[in-house]
Amino acid sequence: MRKFFLASALVFAYCSAHAQIHLGAKAGANMTKIDGKSFSEKYKLGYQLGGYAYYDFSKMIGLQLEVQFNQSNTQISDRYSDVLFDSFGRGKKLNYITIPVLFRINSQGALTFLAGPQFSFITDSDKNILENGTKLFRSSDIGLVGGVDLNIRPFIISARYVWGLNDISGTENKATGRQIQLGLGFEIF
Repeated sequence: MRKFFLASALVFAYCSAHAQIHLGAKAGANMTKIDGKSFSEKYKLGYQLGGYAYYDFSKMIGLQLEVQFNQSNTQISDRYSDVLFDSFGRGKKLNYITIPVLFRINSQGALTFLAGPQFSFITDSDKNILENGTKLFRSSDIGLVGGVDLNIRPFIISARYVWGLNDISGTENKATGRQIQLGLGFEIF
């Protein structure tokens, strides 16, 4: 039993020493649009802050996990708000914790292509409509992410597009999100 633990510790130490795990922090801007009957068709500016970790299985492929605070802004364009003279406010801020799980394809140059699912959980929503904004949006969202990173070590410039897959509206009108993300990352190690 003792030999097993010693051998396991040696294998773990060897793998840790040769691991290609990288950590970093990132920040950026979001342009969000919610496709739905009650929402404006225009993209609205928001922001993102977070961190990432990735592991390269080889020189060509890897896996990247991120955790971000992501603010998405939108505007309601339904007629009732026009009738009520915007007394409840039409702009909505949705604060999410997003967790993208991305497959990495590393080119031999400075580009890395990323794709995978993104899981989002609402942390707060604007309560302008009778202090009841949480009923306007569901508490979670699933999307697909596709994008590219420009690697200028230790900096990473990223551009991504996020397609919302499920209905995020808490009302009878279906709505899905779309988002363009531009960000700057700093690789810590």
